[in-house]
Amino acid sequence: MIILYHGSNVRIEEIDLNRCHPYKDFGKGFYLTDIEEQARQMAVRRTRIAGEGSPIVTAYAFDERLLDDASLRVKRFDKPSEEWALFILENRQGLARECYDIVIGPIADDGVAFQLERYMRHMITLDTLVKELTYRKLNRQYFFGTELSISKLRAL
Repeated sequence: MIILYHGSNVRIEEIDLNRCHPYKDFGKGFYLTDIEEQARQMAVRRTRIAGEGSPIVTAYAFDERLLDDASLRVKRFDKPSEEWALFILENRQGLARECYDIVIGPIADDGVAFQLERYMRHMITLDTLVKELTYRKLNRQYFFGTELSISKLRAL
């Protein structure tokens, strides 16, 4: 079992994928991290942006063995790569061609977003984009994008 954390400005009683925002790194879904402090920082940021609520971190247990279960479509990115960068670009533009139950990979933070913008404006090549991102220390995020995958999370 792994413990995953979600930071928000409201208490999450039940995960509702309809409330999730589109055009995110891995698509419209529920995002978590395995780093509690990262979730806490996201909760503070979300509260500041929303201008209401208070920072709340919710913990969930997830059986990692399910990542190898053939009933779930899982995509993993171990580090920034050309495939990862293009996947994020497609999702942020709403052009994703493939849907996954779970996606695990580096978070595209503000620095990554800046580099992606430079690439989209043809200021740098895809190769340069990947090189720029490879040297960054990026935390990992877990995306749960379907009701099937959400059903595998257990609130603690």
